[in-house]
Amino acid sequence: MEGIGKPALPPAAATAGGAKRDAEIKKVAQEFEAVFLTQTVDQMMKTVKLGDMDGGHAEATWRSFLAREMAQQIADSGTTGIAQRIETMLKAYKG
Repeated sequence: MEGIGKPALPPAAATAGGAKRDAEIKKVAQEFEAVFLTQTVDQMMKTVKLGDMDGGHAEATWRSFLAREMAQQIADSGTTGIAQRIETMLKAYKG
């Protein structure tokens, strides 16, 4: 039985577990941002004419790959703040 006023885990173990959880939260937030931006960029790209590649199955496939890569580049730059906000919200729910 734990003594009154003693932590359940030694401080080093609690810190290591917290760091691992924080890293997982950060990864999830970054993945969410990339998925969100992929959808946003894909919708944006549907509004522009793509020249000779405009129309058909090949264009749709190519556009989805391009949208995903563009979104990943935006997410990797860390300039939108989406991942940071998601990370903050997820950490607020850690219980």
